[in-house]
Amino acid sequence: QLRLVESGGGLVQPGGSLRLSCAASGFTVDYYAIGWFRQAPGKEREGVSCISRSGGSTNYADSVKGRFTISRDSAKNTVLLQMNSLKPEDTAVYYCATTRRVWCDSWYVRGESDYWGQGTQVTVSL
Repeated sequence: QLRLVESGGGLVQPGGSLRLSCAASGFTVDYYAIGWFRQAPGKEREGVSCISRSGGSTNYADSVKGRFTISRDSAKNTVLLQMNSLKPEDTAVYYCATTRRVWCDSWYVRGESDYWGQGTQVTVSL
């Protein structure tokens, strides 16, 4: 059974850093594109970053470019999201997802994924 579990969220001050992990089971993260999404209270879910199969390409939302980095840890079957220079507007529940496709294409753009984790809360505040 395919499963995704996020961890690493928490409370951090503006300018701080967090590293989110998306641990996969039931499949190998190297085989499929994995996306990170977030949803803030009262807002629609949005795509944050995505990494294609074998890391051939990565996508970032304009709001996080230069601050967030997505990567894979194949040995741990995990996808990471390193978040630096965090801002209050980054506050949200963060989810990882996959739909077992190679590229970060329409499924990522539309947020239409077959498999989602339970989410991890990130709060950026003084």
